[in-house]
Amino acid sequence: MTLWETAMVAVALGCDAFAVGLGVGTRCCSPRQVFRLSFHFGLFQFLMPLVGWMLGRYLLEWLHQWGPWIACALLSFIGLRMVRESLKPAEDSRQCADPTRGFSLVMLACATSIDALGVGFSLGILGQRLLLAAVFIGITAGVMTWLAMKLGNRLSQRFGRRMGIVGGLVLLVIAVKILAL
Repeated sequence: MTLWETAMVAVALGCDAFAVGLGVGTRCCSPRQVFRLSFHFGLFQFLMPLVGWMLGRYLLEWLHQWGPWIACALLSFIGLRMVRESLKPAEDSRQCADPTRGFSLVMLACATSIDALGVGFSLGILGQRLLLAAVFIGITAGVMTWLAMKLGNRLSQRFGRRMGIVGGLVLLVIAVKILAL
């Protein structure tokens, strides 16, 4: 696979991370939160192709069947929670759960990188250099997440709490899109 093809795959895989980063950026955007989400999205996007390559065909078939449902459930859960918390009165919104910490962070990172398992399996079958591609995919996803969080934060500053609702709805649209494919 050429460097250009690897870049195209990396950007395609990073699109989900970008969309989720945009939604999360409407709610929280401290430097620590941006780093946590960008780092973990990049790390999971790096690791998943390696895991997909190692686990082989059996798990890939299972993930083709159940992976979209798992990703949909995870993204729907986070999206609905974001919408619900954005609709709370202003004094309650200060106590919103941080999606860049704990189980929410792991769920989002897994949901946005499940498709990278299939890419890893495909690259292994084709005899491609997996490590270089995985590094490129991880870095691209991390950078795209960072940019999306910054953009989401600017939109949130401009349009207020409504952007939290939009961010949650974006996650719900991605969840439905995953099932539609």
